[in-house]
Amino acid sequence: MWHVTLSMAGDPVPVTQLRRALETLVNEHPPLMTGRYAADRAEIRYWEEAAELQDAAALALRLWGEYRSRAGLPAWRTVGLEVVDRHTYRQRVEEGRGPNPAVGADPVRPF
Repeated sequence: MWHVTLSMAGDPVPVTQLRRALETLVNEHPPLMTGRYAADRAEIRYWEEAAELQDAAALALRLWGEYRSRAGLPAWRTVGLEVVDRHTYRQRVEEGRGPNPAVGADPVRPF
C-alpha cells in the first residue's frame, strides 16, 4: 500500500463546481480518498494498492485525466506528486509531521 498525494492547479473555476467534481471523484475512487480545494488548485490523498512505487505513481498521474470528463474536473495540470509507503506515512503522523486521515462526514473540504 502506498499513500498518494496528488496536487493539481490551473485557471480558477467556481468552487462549488470543483467541490461537486471532487465529491464525485472521492465517491468513485479507492477508499479513504480525501480532497482539498481552492478556486485554482486541488489536492487529493488516497491509498493505492500497487505492487511497486513506480506503479502507484503512474496510476496517480493518470487519475485526474481519467476521471476528468466523468467527474467534471477542470483541465488542470499536475503540480505535485508524493508517494510514500505505509510505514513512512504512519511514522510522519506519529511524529506530528503528516496529515491525519480525514475520514468522516466531509472528505472534501477547502484548504
